Amino acid sequence: MVATDVHDPTDVGLLWDALRGLIRESGRAANACGLSGWRQGLHLTDVVRRRFHAVCRTRRVAPERVAASLSVCRTLVGRAEGTLSTLQDAQIRYLLRTGDPVKIDQVDRRLLKGKTIPHDEKVFSIFEPHTWWISKGKAGRPVERGVPVCIVADEFGFVLNHRIMWEGSDVDHAVPMVGDTQSRFPDFRSCRFDRGFHSPANRLDLDHLLDHNVLPRKGRLSRADRIREGAETFVVLRRKHPAVESAINALEHRGLGRVRAHGAGGFERVVGLSVLAFNIHHLGLLLRRRRQRLLLAA
Repeated sequence: MVATDVHDPTDVGLLWDALRGLIRESGRAANACGLSGWRQGLHLTDVVRRRFHAVCRTRRVAPERVAASLSVCRTLVGRAEGTLSTLQDAQIRYLLRTGDPVKIDQVDRRLLKGKTIPHDEKVFSIFEPHTWWISKGKAGRPVERGVPVCIVADEFGFVLNHRIMWEGSDVDHAVPMVGDTQSRFPDFRSCRFDRGFHSPANRLDLDHLLDHNVLPRKGRLSRADRIREGAETFVVLRRKHPAVESAINALEHRGLGRVRAHGAGGFERVVGLSVLAFNIHHLGLLLRRRRQRLLLAA
């Protein structure tokens, strides 16, 4: 999982992000077209900021402060809707569709009415909407916010292919990833996977694509699965799989620790450049080691 540059997605914090973005974009569009109504953009932003700070300063929910903040938000959203009807600006439309009304409703339901917001209704970042909320239960990092990225590395340590998993889970990407890699490298006939990629359908499809399909089964093993995973070839190849963790760690030091570029396009660009930087760095290490061996032999 590659982290995106987002803050802790509280309902109040995301509503503040949406409102300040809406004021900024509405003011920009209005000024460019000579439309009135947003001349005091900085003052409006300061008013909203003070309202949100009043809500966040108390440990317990203060209904009157929350209601006052939502009242200001609804007024600004109504003004922005009037601006949108005149200008038809794409950024204002996006913020009104996915930001302000959605978060106003969620803050009202959760803080004032005490309701629980379903996970599929939540937005985890206004400015980086492609961000996922991933709960893996890891020690020290029970929750991660970013986008899953799958890589294929060869026995020499180079990354042959990568895939950003915008949708679906690991199971949905195993076969397409192998097929794409084989289209670039026809000699790619063996691959090791994590258990998360396993499904009965994937196992059958990968058996046809690969000579050695090292795909461990999830859960309790049947007798046939124990025989399959106990085979010498399977065991030998499986023991080499942890080497990919070294490549993942190295990629994190080449820009994938946290992607600070904006938007899905920026995220995709940084991932590709990080893979390129990793391969160039790894090639340089191999050439330096070869030169050292030649010097010692001489």
